Amino acid sequence: MRSTGKQILLRTAAFFSLLVLLQLSAFAQTGNVKGLIRNEKGEAVAGATVVLNNATARFNQSTRTDSGGLFRFTQVPVGNGYSIEVSHVGYVKQTMPNYSIKEGELVSVAVKLAEANSQLNEVVVVGYGTRSRNEVTGAVTSLKREDFNQGVFSSPMQLLQGKVAGLNVTRSGNPNENPSVILRGPSSFRANTSAYEPFYVIDGVPGANINIVAPDDIESMDVLKDAASTSIYGARAANGVIIVTTRKVRKGQSHLSYSTYGAIEQISNTLKMADANELRAYIKANGRTLIPVNDDGVSNTDWQKEVTRTGVSHNHNLSFNGSNQHSAYGVSVNYLNNEGIIKTSSMNRFVVRANLEHRAFEDRLKINLNVTNSITNGNQVPAQVYNNMMTYLPTVSVMQPDGSYTEDRSRTVGTGGYYNPVALLYNNTIQNKINLFLVNGVVNWNILPGLDFTTSISMQKQQLDTNLYYKSTSMLLPTVTDKGFAERTAVSNTRKIWESYANYATSFGKHNIKLLAGYSWQEDREGDGFKSSNYNFVSDELLWNNLGLGAGGVRNYGYNYLSTLRLVSFYGRASYDFNGKYLFQASLRRDGSSAFGANNRWGYFPAVSAGWNINREAFMSNVHFINALKLRAGYGVSGNSTGFNAYSSQAILGSSNTYFWYNNGYITSMGPLQADNPALKWERTSTVNVGIDFSIFNNKLNGSIDVYDKRTSDLIGDYTVSPLVSSFTTLTANVGKMSNKGIELSLNSTPVKTGKFSWTTAVNLAHNVNKIESISNELFKRDIFYTAGNVSGRSQSGVLGYQVIKEGLPLGSFYTLRYAGKDATGKTMFYDTKGAAATGNNTNASFFVNGSAQPKLLYGWNNTFRYGQFDLNVFVRGVMGNKILNATRADMRAVSLANQTNILKDALDVSMDDSQEHFISDKYIESGSYLRLDNVTLGYSLNTKQNYHLRFYVAANNLFVITKYTGIDPEINMSGQTPGIDNRNFYPKTRSFIAGLNVTF
Repeated sequence: MRSTGKQILLRTAAFFSLLVLLQLSAFAQTGNVKGLIRNEKGEAVAGATVVLNNATARFNQSTRTDSGGLFRFTQVPVGNGYSIEVSHVGYVKQTMPNYSIKEGELVSVAVKLAEANSQLNEVVVVGYGTRSRNEVTGAVTSLKREDFNQGVFSSPMQLLQGKVAGLNVTRSGNPNENPSVILRGPSSFRANTSAYEPFYVIDGVPGANINIVAPDDIESMDVLKDAASTSIYGARAANGVIIVTTRKVRKGQSHLSYSTYGAIEQISNTLKMADANELRAYIKANGRTLIPVNDDGVSNTDWQKEVTRTGVSHNHNLSFNGSNQHSAYGVSVNYLNNEGIIKTSSMNRFVVRANLEHRAFEDRLKINLNVTNSITNGNQVPAQVYNNMMTYLPTVSVMQPDGSYTEDRSRTVGTGGYYNPVALLYNNTIQNKINLFLVNGVVNWNILPGLDFTTSISMQKQQLDTNLYYKSTSMLLPTVTDKGFAERTAVSNTRKIWESYANYATSFGKHNIKLLAGYSWQEDREGDGFKSSNYNFVSDELLWNNLGLGAGGVRNYGYNYLSTLRLVSFYGRASYDFNGKYLFQASLRRDGSSAFGANNRWGYFPAVSAGWNINREAFMSNVHFINALKLRAGYGVSGNSTGFNAYSSQAILGSSNTYFWYNNGYITSMGPLQADNPALKWERTSTVNVGIDFSIFNNKLNGSIDVYDKRTSDLIGDYTVSPLVSSFTTLTANVGKMSNKGIELSLNSTPVKTGKFSWTTAVNLAHNVNKIESISNELFKRDIFYTAGNVSGRSQSGVLGYQVIKEGLPLGSFYTLRYAGKDATGKTMFYDTKGAAATGNNTNASFFVNGSAQPKLLYGWNNTFRYGQFDLNVFVRGVMGNKILNATRADMRAVSLANQTNILKDALDVSMDDSQEHFISDKYIESGSYLRLDNVTLGYSLNTKQNYHLRFYVAANNLFVITKYTGIDPEINMSGQTPGIDNRNFYPKTRSFIAGLNVTF
């Protein structure tokens, strides 16, 4: 029987009506859940995350408690098997299963959260996995988001400054400069500064660029210090490993967050230079004169003031995260505009990050895709500004009546040239653009209970573009006849990594075993780019944007070359614990690198460690004041291959400085540039570490003590060799040995917690002794290396270097004249090796070792006070026991040249006849110790009834410094071959004031 159109329409309407009724019926079959979250003292816990879950019904919702600790779920489908999970930072996560929801009924829940024992419950990230704190047998320090520093930060490493024992982070005020980072002292004496940096791992991607992630997107950072922890990363981990974990959405959560701050930055300190009137009077009193071009008779210019400003910075971070039963996603956008305190300098960065996770087969298969793109634009200032802002004579004006900048084109007296610093800023443009792209795909498959297989593929691409233009009026033009000079450089570097590893965990009885086995392949393709320049432009308006308009022809192609380096690794780790009391771990990594000699392409990096959770022993059951006590010890070997290119061990031919006649023209000849060394290999660092972790007095005081002995062998240096060994006079070889021995202490405590008020304090102290054990062996002999030769006192000639690398001394040992006061005529004298004082003792033969740049103590002290919804954080950090060579001060006291460059105000009592006053001696080696009030932050938090979390805060950074150092700031770069030198190249430190807002929906 055929249905008519009317009948079909009626049946369809009835069907949809039935569906609507079923949906309404299902909607009506709901209940509600409400609850109150309190801590052990009965105080409401605001901002706690509450997840209501029913796996069978595929129901998952989350919310947060309001300011009164209350939460509520409405219209929850009826059914059995619901669980409620409650979590909050600083408390133990609590899960309550087997709740039933009945139609129209209200389920009331009261939860009391226990304070987390950080020693037992904290989860830390280690190589290729995670561990609870009580399982860790190595030296690992973990900082969560709430522990980070706050300020105008362009690098994530500033978040850790002063917060981790043994980690030395130093940075100037330059928005375009990355901080130098060194952990537990130097383990190399190579000139390449990257050889001193820790190895970074971002969301499981080894060797990722630390600057690709915005500080606002970081959830936690784990610092792996000893070789027992780092050797799983083998040849790249001798300087420690820092593992960065970015924010991800948790299952069942969805939220939108926005954070922003605005800041003003000012110069924190200046040098007191002589003003024009003081300088004129001084020169006249000494019987000298200023030539007319250097004295207009009326000007009194403060050049430090002329080149600096109050910088305005702002930061914005917007993120959205969501999830359902099978998928989770997150997107964040960060924008930072950091205006430097030196005019024309600035940095702006735009970061977009997206991550996607999909789960299948009852969460046994997880697929993750992470994409990050960071674009940084920087406006640099010419390096000569730092020197001239102090040395340029104050007796002239910035500009001439005709609108041109005041310049003395007859000379270039002074290090780096004598140039008007304001003109340097506005006649020269230097821009850098860094585009970093990172994509990472991860597949995790839970093959069997306890057995997980993970494979990941990542690619990181770095595009470096530098554009430079000197105007036709610039003093930096290559030749005085040039009319404008433009230069462009574009280079890309690509890193590809494939890693596959399996984790297996099993337990039987009181025995627990965890196994790891993996393989890694990496390829670095670097130097893919070009450089070109031109000069003699008709106009300065186009800058570098049309090199073809220059009439000078192509001047310089640069020295960019393409190289490919490969690293192949096999690694494994085994962990065992008995009843949570006795812990053992062993690991081995085998690395092969194409950078090293044919005889040493492969290296082995083993590690063993053990731990004993003493508090779990029966004899500790009546010791109630000890909540956790663990003894751990470990030994391991890791390597340092950072800073080596693909041709480090190979013979290299290149363009030489000789020519030959061919086909009626001269042709540049090719010749050997580098000898091959088939024995070249990585530097190896072995570390013994013994530590104690403890938590006492009901977890009110916890901390750790670590003692270590870190020894590096096969240090790389350049050695003179016999012609029978090489056609070159020098050869790069593995020879030296170095040690670092130290002790670290970290303490965390809550001395007061009563009612609405609490005080939490954290202290970290680190003492390290660095020593060069040897720089020679049977084949290669060297008594001393002279370094810091680029530090030159004007008119002080014949100097081999102001620092030395020598057996028995620490790296960064100063090597200078020894000041002996003034003679009867007021001229500077120095001691000779026999202790006699004379003005003529000014040659290298009278140099002495005069102290070291290595600090004896690093410390940080953080205090957080909370009252109700208000919080106040005060952070102090500092350094003790190090020396600084104040070469800047030495150069600013060149009194004999005071009619050519300005001098310090405190040098006005020295005779201009003293031509050696500024010679670098121990007179200018000063104490680098300081105590800095680094940060004060006052905040107010609010949780609304709609579960919105808001926090307002104001902060100030670098409020004051207590120090005897007479330079601009005692925080001098401590990384590299020549640490602790203030050499007229210091971008001034800043003092910043910040107002910010964080909102989470």
